[in-house]
Amino acid sequence: MWYHKPVINEELLQSLPNLKIVASSGVGIDHLDLNLLSSYGVKASNTPFVVSTDTADLGMALMLASSRRLVEGYQMAVSHDTEYFPADWLGTEVSGATLGIVGMGTIGYKVAERAKGFEMKILYHNRNRRNKEEESAVGATYCKKIDDLLQQSDFVLLSVNLTPQTHKLIGKRELELMKPTATLINISRGLVVDQDALVEALQNKVIKAAALDVTYPEPLPRDHPLLKLKNVIITPHIGSATKKTRRLMMENMTESIQAGLTGLPIPNEVE
Repeated sequence: MWYHKPVINEELLQSLPNLKIVASSGVGIDHLDLNLLSSYGVKASNTPFVVSTDTADLGMALMLASSRRLVEGYQMAVSHDTEYFPADWLGTEVSGATLGIVGMGTIGYKVAERAKGFEMKILYHNRNRRNKEEESAVGATYCKKIDDLLQQSDFVLLSVNLTPQTHKLIGKRELELMKPTATLINISRGLVVDQDALVEALQNKVIKAAALDVTYPEPLPRDHPLLKLKNVIITPHIGSATKKTRRLMMENMTESIQAGLTGLPIPNEVE
């Protein structure tokens, strides 16, 4: 499966009685009904580890692009109307700022490793706390309550799987807990954020900015208010979109398919 296509539903499964495995690209499996697949004796796999480095890189890129207003700066630099560069056109510092990572899995941890190089204070919220050695390696502090992270962070980065528990994890209440100078970065899934609440928060300056690699739907309708806001950067879900990673993803999927067809243990099987 690529970009969640084809849709795996009962009609498709009934039409493919010899189907053994569904190999899905990427980390998220929210588009798969694992119980339905299991009822037909079909196994599933994903490609969780090969995407982590590039997705973490993009998270940092979004943070830097938003804080230093790179998109606005580019537009100013190439505009026919620009006669001078104003001295009071300023961005926000990343180095030394506080980064709150929601979801400290493989991708979240790699973001922390990169943020350490910027001498950021790193907070994180996760279902399970990392061990002391892992925390110490990146200088991360665990927040048992997400509210504590939201209240303290200059940048809040979302790196969680989409589950019933994380659906609209960040809504009106959570956005209002954030600093008015804070930026929300989402490299997980669009539905982790209540998008209507985000639009309202950005319009009313409840938070400063947002940088999003994911939305719902994708792409957004061309008249969506998020596309009209200057304090928003949106990229087209390109966390894993490099030549090397996409090749590795295809190799992972091929290995899983071959294993599934021959009865061998399936790499990266999801259950």
